[in-house]
Amino acid sequence: MTSPGLEVPARGAELAWVVRSEMVESVHTGHLLALAADGTDVLSLGQPEQQIYARSSLKPLQTVAMLRAGVVLTDEQIALACASHNGEGRHREVVRSILAAAHLTEADLGNTPDWPLSTDAATAWREAGRGAEPIAQNCSGKHAAMLATCVAAGWPTAGYLEAQHPLQAHILQVITELTGAPDRYLAVDGCGAPQPSTTVRGLARSFAHIATAAPGTPEHRVASAMRAHPFLVAGTGRDATAAMQTVPGLIAKDGAEGVYAAALPDGRAVALKVSDGASRPRPVLLAAALRALGERGHWPWAQVPVLGHGEPVGSVLPAFQVDGGASRGVAGSPGSGGAAGPAGAAGSGAGRD
Repeated sequence: MTSPGLEVPARGAELAWVVRSEMVESVHTGHLLALAADGTDVLSLGQPEQQIYARSSLKPLQTVAMLRAGVVLTDEQIALACASHNGEGRHREVVRSILAAAHLTEADLGNTPDWPLSTDAATAWREAGRGAEPIAQNCSGKHAAMLATCVAAGWPTAGYLEAQHPLQAHILQVITELTGAPDRYLAVDGCGAPQPSTTVRGLARSFAHIATAAPGTPEHRVASAMRAHPFLVAGTGRDATAAMQTVPGLIAKDGAEGVYAAALPDGRAVALKVSDGASRPRPVLLAAALRALGERGHWPWAQVPVLGHGEPVGSVLPAFQVDGGASRGVAGSPGSGGAAGPAGAAGSGAGRD
């Protein structure tokens, strides 16, 4: 039973199957959209118009807004503003450089204290006697850029996370413009910043716009920075970094609760939301959507094994098949919730890229 007043999300299509030793053990449902360069749908699963929180996949849009407000950032700093970073040493150095240029310090950061996402970085952090701190948290680059934007625009840094603050009001306006979707809900993100709702379609549309923007625009600067510095957008061992390193011209940004968005230089774009919030199928789904858009390659980052006693005994697989840019046996066309079966699931259940 749902609580009164809560919007019940639309039923998602089957997006990914978890195959263990030739049997489908679990199913991830959700919403996925792949757009052609002209904006038409190539692959549409579930309900792309469903309202979602895009979480950290909104960071490139937020960074566009900050650049429009007049903040001056290097390409590395722009990439870090777009990041959900690992908290590795280079990530923290760039955060400090943003703060220093604005005559600010780590004490000004208002994001939630946390440990580095990277296991190695977290271990080194603890061994150095450090605890959970804002600069180590994966959103510290965005927050440093938000503070620097306040300084550049003449806005107060105090209260910069309040939805009514001039910075956040400006950011929300730009997000609505770029997505072309209404923000029916406004929440607080994990880092403390305002989080407007949008749609899967709006998210895909916004990434296509950023990826194809004209030189000299804030959108083009964001896309160029992400392409030039994919390590800063995520870090060691992260699929968003690896995807941008291996798919020419791709910009990609993951988000909490099973969100991913990406776009190619010609405007082909992908956005997805896994209904149960799982991150496990995201790289598999991104790769499948890119293949639906005609991209080809051997992408180790898209391989998600299922382990038994520490050894691979299966894989996470897309619950739909794609061939040469057209969907084939597509799972869960709107309203069906059905599936054609996991691509390549016959035999051992491996079927990896």
